[in-house]
Amino acid sequence: MTLMLNGVTKRFGSFKAVDDLSLKIPENQIFGFLGANGAGKTTTFRMILGLLQQSDGNITWNGDSIDYEKSHLVGYLPEERGLYPKQKVKEQVIYLAKLRGLTKEHSNKELDYWLERFKVPEYKDKKVEELSKGNQQKIQFITAVIHKPKLLILDEPFSGLDPVNVEMLKEAVVDLKKKGTSIVFSSHRMDHVEELCENLCILHKGKPVVHGSLGQIKKDFGKKNVIVHADFDLSFIRDIQGVTRFHKVAQGCEVQIETEEVSQQVFSALSGKGFVRTFDLEEPSLNDIFIEKVGASYE
Repeated sequence: MTLMLNGVTKRFGSFKAVDDLSLKIPENQIFGFLGANGAGKTTTFRMILGLLQQSDGNITWNGDSIDYEKSHLVGYLPEERGLYPKQKVKEQVIYLAKLRGLTKEHSNKELDYWLERFKVPEYKDKKVEELSKGNQQKIQFITAVIHKPKLLILDEPFSGLDPVNVEMLKEAVVDLKKKGTSIVFSSHRMDHVEELCENLCILHKGKPVVHGSLGQIKKDFGKKNVIVHADFDLSFIRDIQGVTRFHKVAQGCEVQIETEEVSQQVFSALSGKGFVRTFDLEEPSLNDIFIEKVGASYE
């Protein structure tokens, strides 16, 4: 079931939150949306889900729109958390699972599985307000996946989580993908997208500035990174033709170069100047690509 966006635009008055967005999101993959706050990620998700009506363009999933009749096939974790603080975890999750078509017995069984997996079985009979923000996030994730959706949309799923819980949720996302769920998620964190996604889109002010497979995006970017650690001053490297960025670090430097051939010039220039402990040629990171394409850093 391929998700298609064709010329999708969303206007709020004279403001375009999403501007002529066309994407093909493959079935049974993890697709990443990157962008700073206000880039249009959440608005795009809400249009996919039918919570907002696009101003122009069309959105189809397996050739049809997503409507209430397909709600049992879709899971959604919104960026704004929406659990009822005074209700017990069990009551909320089972009620929401029932809305997705699960019986009480089935949803109870699935809830027990996920609580065990997330190492919080004792929270089943606790009120949501008694849980930490990180554990509330786990419960909200469970409500999004308990019915085993075919399409799962996660809006900033890892925000506010400590590293241990981030890894726990990442493992769960990968397992769901292996079992046939198509997953779309947004993040500010380049490393999460780089680790999980085969395809991605970088949005900037509602427009896609980069879109495609991660491997192809890096290949098309062309530039490489060179990391040098040495026992002498490396500042002369910044003057080598083809070096586009020079950053001094402890005991060395990190430079961006236009082509692999420039790395040989850098290597030759080091010869005879002293002891070189490290010389690494690396692919550009998503962070490099994001900064160049968007033209600004991100929080």
